[in-house]
Amino acid sequence: MYYFIINPASRSGYGYKIWKKIEKRLEPEGVEYQAFLTERPGQASEYAKALTEKCAEPRVIVVIGGDGTMNEVLDGINFSDFITLGYIPAGTGSDLARSLKLKRSPVRSLRRILNPRYYRQIDYGVITYGDDVLRHRRFIVSSGIGLDAAVCHRLLYSRLKPFFNRLHMRRMPYILTGLFQYFSAKPVKGYILLDGIKRVEFNYIYFISVQLHPCEGGGFRFAPKADCSDGNLDVCIVSHASKREVLSILIRAFFKCRHNRGIRTYRCREVQIHTERPMAVHVDGESCQYQSDVDLRCIERRVRIIV
Repeated sequence: MYYFIINPASRSGYGYKIWKKIEKRLEPEGVEYQAFLTERPGQASEYAKALTEKCAEPRVIVVIGGDGTMNEVLDGINFSDFITLGYIPAGTGSDLARSLKLKRSPVRSLRRILNPRYYRQIDYGVITYGDDVLRHRRFIVSSGIGLDAAVCHRLLYSRLKPFFNRLHMRRMPYILTGLFQYFSAKPVKGYILLDGIKRVEFNYIYFISVQLHPCEGGGFRFAPKADCSDGNLDVCIVSHASKREVLSILIRAFFKCRHNRGIRTYRCREVQIHTERPMAVHVDGESCQYQSDVDLRCIERRVRIIV
């Protein structure tokens, strides 16, 4: 039995078009399935929770959408040995698909899921934040604070993505929004605490990206050596007195340079981040508003996914 969770609004309606193509393939082949189409933010998480709560039989949950949809599903799942994930990318950024080398063709993706040959056990992360009430949120690609999160936050309410998606220029909104946020960004003092032991202070933090996969933000390679199955977080800090150098760092990450000399990277299982003033925070491109203290940790090899 296959359970499809579909975000029809992903990539300006592309998710719905992909689902109709998939549906036409399922019925003639006699595949037993149920489909759940989301109508509002958070509903994918509710579907995932309902499908996996007290689950005592093998279930394959197939996500059709972007990294944000996969994030919602991950956040709602009750993990057990019975749950396997499949992913048919239909989003704008597709950093998870890029890392796992998943094909973007819906037909080939469906064939891979219906006739699986390879599985991977991959990590996910958990971010904890909030002053009066602590909140927890899972992430599967990355979480960040500062400039990268401000870009994500602004894109959630921007009309640029639908416009450029229709023109098949999926990365352009990230570039334009990133430039706007870059020019308005102001650095802040802060520190990170790695595994509760090593404290590192910075005076000019523009952003800190905590990654399980090499790329975020639609292909910006901030953590080229990140391994999603090693049980570690790659903590990438961009802190520089020269704002011009920060732009150079972003350009090198955009063009996927293997050695980005402006990024300081640390590897750990858990990190605490403190900034002197609240900054934007994101999980897999979804906004967590503005925070000054966040804790992040890695949960090792808990997600079983068809690749």
